[in-house]
Amino acid sequence: MIVVSDTSPLSSLYLIDQLSLLPAVFGKIIVPETVWEELLILESDFGHDLSALKSALWLEVTPANDTAEVRRLQRFLDAGESEAIVLAKELHADYLLIDELEGREAAAQEGLKTIGVLGIFIRAKSAGLIAEVRPLMEDLRTKARFHIHDKLFVAVLKQAGES
Repeated sequence: MIVVSDTSPLSSLYLIDQLSLLPAVFGKIIVPETVWEELLILESDFGHDLSALKSALWLEVTPANDTAEVRRLQRFLDAGESEAIVLAKELHADYLLIDELEGREAAAQEGLKTIGVLGIFIRAKSAGLIAEVRPLMEDLRTKARFHIHDKLFVAVLKQAGES
């Protein structure tokens, strides 16, 4: 399975100490160079220790080749999202991990299948990797300052069989 990730799923899972879900659910994760650079900001600007992420054998950094397409997408998306979408297309990825609505919509227009961090939780629970989704979503809200609309929170709990 080929899985490319934008910054948000990786940084959010890092901030709630759940990065191990990614290799457990998907195996290897590929990120474009811009996403890697955005992740490194957690270390340089916020003092987080990214040594586990830097040495992760399941994480691969690969550049997107079509820079013109990246620039086109950057007219309405950020650099990481743009490069992640282009790389996912170039690699014929099975999934693009991305949370931001505009990025998800652009990826869908490009024919990509997307999964956000909440979808990762649902898959992890289905695989028996976590017991409950609710505490992880609460951690996302408090520790990662990840906005989850109340209706979405309830819908995810229902999908996870926790309502």
